[in-house]
Parts: sequence; C-alpha cells; structure tokens
Amino acid sequence: MPSPADAAPLRDAARLSLNQITTDRVSTPAMLDACARHDIRCVAIWRHKIAETGLETMVRLVRDAGVRVSSVCRGGMFPAASRAEREQRIDDNRRAIDAAAALGAPVLVLVCGAAPDRDIAGARGAVEHGIERIVPHAAECGVTLGIEPLHPAFAAERSCITTLREARLLAEKFDAGTVGVIADVYHIWWDADVHAEIARCAGRLAGFHVSDWLVPATNVLMNRGMMGDGVIELRRLRASVERAGWGGPIEVEIFNDKVWDTPLDRLLPLMKERFLACV
Repeated sequence: MPSPADAAPLRDAARLSLNQITTDRVSTPAMLDACARHDIRCVAIWRHKIAETGLETMVRLVRDAGVRVSSVCRGGMFPAASRAEREQRIDDNRRAIDAAAALGAPVLVLVCGAAPDRDIAGARGAVEHGIERIVPHAAECGVTLGIEPLHPAFAAERSCITTLREARLLAEKFDAGTVGVIADVYHIWWDADVHAEIARCAGRLAGFHVSDWLVPATNVLMNRGMMGDGVIELRRLRASVERAGWGGPIEVEIFNDKVWDTPLDRLLPLMKERFLACV
C-alpha cells in the first residue's frame, strides 16, 4: 500500500479544541479566561474538573464563555471484580452521559478499563456488555460514545482495548449514530496498519486527538509532548482521518509535567503555533 500523502496545512486554528487535561493544574475559570484571551473557541471537559466545580456551575461557566464543548472525558472503566462494582460503573457512565448532554458535548470518550484480575478476555467481554447497557441512555440523550483505544502499554491498568481495529470491531456491534471510535495519535501512531484501519473507520470516527510521542520515553502516561517535539507523523494522520470523513474538532490532549507548569499565556500561543505548523 503506498504511503498516504500529507494533508495541506491548516489555514487557521478554527478546528483546534483545547482538551482540559492539557491545562490540568489550573482551574476551569482560569482555563476559560485564557481561551478568551487567545481566541480558542472549543474545549474538551474532563469529569474531575466537573467534580471540582459542580455540573451546574460548569455548564454556566462554559455558556458564559461562549465556547463549544467537543467532548467530555471520560466514561468507561467497565470491568470490575464484583457484579456490584460493575453495576456502579454502569450507573457512573449514565451520569457521565448526562453531564455530556448538559454541556452540549456530542461525544463521551470511553477509556474502557483493564482486567481486575488476569482475565483480559473477560475484561473485553465486560467492556462490550457495559457499552451495551449504556447505549440506550446515550441514544436518548443524543450523545455518541467514543471508544478510545489506548497504547498497549496501558493494557494492564487503563484499557484492554488497545488497537484501532479492536475499537472499530467493537463499535460496529452498535448503531453508528451512537457508538464510534476516537483516533488519538499518541495511542495509534505505531500501528503498521494505522492508515488502512483509519479508512475502515469511515462513518465511525467520533474524535481526533493530537500530541506527540517524545523520545526517549520515560513515563508512558506523561510522555506526551507538544506537537512537533516528537516522532509522530501528525499531518499524515490528519490526512487519513479527513479522508475517512472526520472534519470536526481536533483536540490537543497533552499529559506532561512541563506543559502543565507552563503559564497559560505562553502555552496557548505555542499550542496554536504548533497546531498550524505541525498538524
């Protein structure tokens, strides 16, 4: 298969969505104020930030800031050691769907969860069952469930769904209007079949997240870098998701201590600059 061509450079940052984890060490009001100063009109909200402020307050803050919410993160974490805990997680996912609907977010990102013991096949079954249980509520609320495969390094503690193919095959068991797939470059860039698999996700893509893979890798969770600081072919991956039909927001999602410690009035201009130069 020939190597896919790069996308044309983005002409502006209109599609940029600031994923709130990129500014994790500041409050939601401070993040939204910085977005206003730097003309960022779309954000992705994390549930621990909703818990800090309260859902009603978060809805008001977002509304007053005049920003769109591209997604809420995260739902999922379906596998558990006991039936009672699995039921609690189902209920928590329904609350996450409610939060996404209240914020006007079209997508709830699912980080599906890992095996509570050594039965990874059983964990995958629990993920499918969990999604099946919450699909009716998501459909009723008009929220798409976005299955996000994580890098295989996270299989033991965060997600037993580790490839785009796995996520797509799972999503295809449900209606395309309610269950889709999140393509996060940090988790999928290494896959030899990534471009062909993205093409197979046409009609199922529910989000596109960007960052970069830093070398040398130390802490895999915190190894994301600003776009252009690592080894990922970002523009080529954007070309593939666009050919597969994704023209929505592009979330910048970075777990990195140095990024988190950067003052927002330095960080956000750099993020926009790299978004245009590298994505």
